[in-house]
Amino acid sequence: MQEFPGEVAERIGCYVYVLYDPDTNEPFYVGKGMGNRLFAHVRESIERPTESDKLQRIRDIRAKGQEVQYEILRHGMTANEAFEVEAAIIDYIGIPTLANEVTGRDSDKRGRMGISDIIAIYAAQPIKIQEPVVLIIVNKLWGRNITPDNLYEITRGDWVMGERRNKAKYAFAVNCGVVREVYQITGWSPVEGLEARNLGAVSEILARKAKIQKRWRFEGKIAEHMQHYVSGSVADYLARGAQNPIKYVNC
Repeated sequence: MQEFPGEVAERIGCYVYVLYDPDTNEPFYVGKGMGNRLFAHVRESIERPTESDKLQRIRDIRAKGQEVQYEILRHGMTANEAFEVEAAIIDYIGIPTLANEVTGRDSDKRGRMGISDIIAIYAAQPIKIQEPVVLIIVNKLWGRNITPDNLYEITRGDWVMGERRNKAKYAFAVNCGVVREVYQITGWSPVEGLEARNLGAVSEILARKAKIQKRWRFEGKIAEHMQHYVSGSVADYLARGAQNPIKYVNC
């Protein structure tokens, strides 16, 4: 089947679906849509030369003479409801297992978390920062059970920054508005493009910007004398809806 009957496409509403590999019966893509959206991926894999993990997985399945398997998990929803269900399913299966390029809506803020993370977010008390610091929002790179070494690596760079970075004495690793660690900055070094390290799923937009904007990473160590800030809320310092992961305080 390449499309729904007309009356079904009209009445099904918004839905969330999964694409399965027929060999393993394992899900490899979660999506949301209306009408015949779930069938469009196969057409794209045939008609377009675009490269992506999802389309290549479909091409591989078809090259073996097999067909992608479909399943609709929930239907008859509003668009917002579909966003929520899609995000929950992606979180549950795990982005490393799927060909999805990004997590679902607000997964970094309201997605799958351990008990300690939930407590940290909802019990965090507002803090007043006295020192010159740079808040570095690591929501997109944060993961469950992240190690101290990994937290340091994702916090230190690579970031598009200006001269104000030199006024900051400390860097706060911030996830979901909560301070996760404080580092004393000992120096900054420039990064050419996306050289050196792969920080994970960097978007094409960021990749393009990286070619024309200077990126920096800091060297530092855990600031033992600043641990009273850890687990505190910096929500008052963050503009609602702001996209920039860098926020200077007292700099």
